[in-house]
Amino acid sequence: MEVILKEDVANLGHRGDVVKVADGYGRNFLLPRKLALQATLANKAVIEQMKVSAARRSESEKAQAEELVTKLAPVSLSFTRKSGENGQLFGSVTSSDIASELGTKGFEVDRRKIQLNEPLKALGDYTVAIKLHREVTAHVQVKVVGDGSEVVAAAPAEPVPAAEEAVAK
Repeated sequence: MEVILKEDVANLGHRGDVVKVADGYGRNFLLPRKLALQATLANKAVIEQMKVSAARRSESEKAQAEELVTKLAPVSLSFTRKSGENGQLFGSVTSSDIASELGTKGFEVDRRKIQLNEPLKALGDYTVAIKLHREVTAHVQVKVVGDGSEVVAAAPAEPVPAAEEAVAK
């Protein structure tokens, strides 16, 4: 079965591609979810028009993303968190924390575009990637600092001198 993809489908193709798939995959998955259309002559003409408009829209989105990259380049974010003696945080800095901090600085960025493999759980300086467009990625400096009330391990008790032990008996 040949189908025309209406959306990007992982491991299959991008929007507007004509791909050959198994009958069951097309009939039971792609078509009901409106991810694809059957490849007929009429649908191919409609998809060509959709491709042109999508390309135009993608170019304008890319231009906006590149403009935002230049504005985000000098931005540096700082987070103050409680931490232990070895620099481990009690909690973490997540992509939603970064998105809200960017929001306070006037940049509206969706938290799902912030590419953190895992939350930041230690003190230090980090470079965080923000995928603004398929081809455009911005990088923001993030600094995680302790709040100054680090937990200090209890000092070991001083040994009792032998002379004091004798008196205590």
